[in-house]
Amino acid sequence: MLHIRQATADDCQLIHDLAWRIFPHTYRDILTPEQNNYMMEWMYSLSSLHQQMGEGHVYFIAYEEDTPVGYVSVQQEAGDLYHLQKIYVLPDKQGLHYGEQLFQHAVAYIRRVHGVPCRMELNVNRNNRAVTFYERMGMHKDRSGDFPIGHGFYMNDYIMAMTIE
Repeated sequence: MLHIRQATADDCQLIHDLAWRIFPHTYRDILTPEQNNYMMEWMYSLSSLHQQMGEGHVYFIAYEEDTPVGYVSVQQEAGDLYHLQKIYVLPDKQGLHYGEQLFQHAVAYIRRVHGVPCRMELNVNRNNRAVTFYERMGMHKDRSGDFPIGHGFYMNDYIMAMTIE
């Protein structure tokens, strides 16, 4: 059974460790090793994770019994707009519906803290097979773009969206 709890700043090392087990595997066929390493430092260094939490990113960690298996984070961007910043599950735990549970937990959190209706968006690499996952979760491709992230790298993403009611 999956247990999901809200993370605190004390969990930054755990999120960092999970990310190093998940992110490079997820993007190994999409990003160059150089961009993958750059993005890991940019998004998952301990200082970056602490900064994100200070800027309103709310992280949740999923556990299978006592073992952490994934995480999700959401952030309020504007009055009625939330951004699903991250959602990842360990490669050997994918296909067990843990991603769905994390996604649903994020939506339930937004409903609880904001009320409805509101909008949730996320960025997903256009070549990531997770696009179909998000469509199954009720999201649609709203727009796309190539977003510079520094050092000559770009995120080539769809912006997917849904209304939370």
